[in-house]
Amino acid sequence: MGREVRMVPADWQHPKDASGAFIPMRASFPYDAAEVAEGWLTGEAPFHGIAVMPQWPASERTHFMMYENTSEGTPISPAFATAEELARWLAETKASAFANFPASYEAWLATIRAGSAPSFLIKDGQLIPGPEAVPS
Repeated sequence: MGREVRMVPADWQHPKDASGAFIPMRASFPYDAAEVAEGWLTGEAPFHGIAVMPQWPASERTHFMMYENTSEGTPISPAFATAEELARWLAETKASAFANFPASYEAWLATIRAGSAPSFLIKDGQLIPGPEAVPS
């Protein structure tokens, strides 16, 4: 994938490790109990070493936050009350749409509304950052 919007509580602070780096967190736990029992995963608890976003009630998930999900997921933005505020912040700060490529306000807003964007596409031999390729 590439970039995905996650709905979080207004006061959500993504956890960091002892060095201050964000701890990667999957949006959800992708394995059911039977797969875990069959040995699909190895490692330590919780979730056999996979950090997972808290599963807040829908009523608490009021703010938009952009994450990279090429790995398990770390935030690339703070949380915002509206999709437009998040898109504006991403465009104005030239947040990474892919590698060192930024994206426009319109591209970020389309990505937020779609929920996610791939890392990139190649069209006519040109690399296009995923958010710029999401139809608006």
